Amino acid sequence: MGLMTEKFAPAFANEGVAHPRQIAGEGTPDAAWQAWHGLRQLPPVAAHELVTPGQRAIIVAPHPDDEVLACGGLLQLLAAQGTRTVVVAATDGDASHPGSAMYPPAQLARLRAKETEAALRALLPAGQPVPQVIRARLPDGGVTSQVGALQTLLEQLLRADDVVFTTWRQDGHPDHEACGYATAQAARQCGATVVELPVWTWHWAEPGDRRVPWHRARRLALDAAALQRKRDAIACYATQLHPDPSTGQPAILPPHVLARLTHPYEVCFL
Repeated sequence: MGLMTEKFAPAFANEGVAHPRQIAGEGTPDAAWQAWHGLRQLPPVAAHELVTPGQRAIIVAPHPDDEVLACGGLLQLLAAQGTRTVVVAATDGDASHPGSAMYPPAQLARLRAKETEAALRALLPAGQPVPQVIRARLPDGGVTSQVGALQTLLEQLLRADDVVFTTWRQDGHPDHEACGYATAQAARQCGATVVELPVWTWHWAEPGDRRVPWHRARRLALDAAALQRKRDAIACYATQLHPDPSTGQPAILPPHVLARLTHPYEVCFL
């Protein structure tokens, strides 16, 4: 998901936005989202409508854990319908604990790669093949400066009939926005379909927020078993779930963040 400890100006902000998207504090409480009738009234969408038989699904994740937080339920549904899925890990997530004696960058990169492997296995029933993972190894926190490299990688990977899922181009985190931008550019070149996923949006936005394209939003339902497997997969990211005693920093994914991303549905923008 990426470390955010202070306010920042989004990398790909819309021109003329009066209230910039900022990630600070605990953000909009999950209870506020759950009380909003607009969230309950989003049109439903099914996995087979997003990815039809014979199509590949490509997941472009800015950091290890984003593929589960944003669409861990969808990954399960795609596997159940036999969809071939590829996860593109834009970064290794090695900058999530700056100055840490417990998690120096090289060690953190190795740990987070193992966490991804474990999380993908936890998502799927035994015997189902896990998605292929392609690691771009772009700088964590610096994807904006490497948009061209990511776009080139995706142009080499994508086919016209692929459906590409990635973080929304206005999600509020620079790496998330850069991944969304690079994906959109690459997909445009080959004719692939792009579906965008809000992650940090739930933090800075408010119910009914006009900065969010609710007219494009769809709601993918998850049953209780799928939601539990998603939670089990999130639990594999131990480096992100606990405070760092060597720096005194809190967990990257505290309960109030996870609460907004672990419901019996996932939201996407078509």
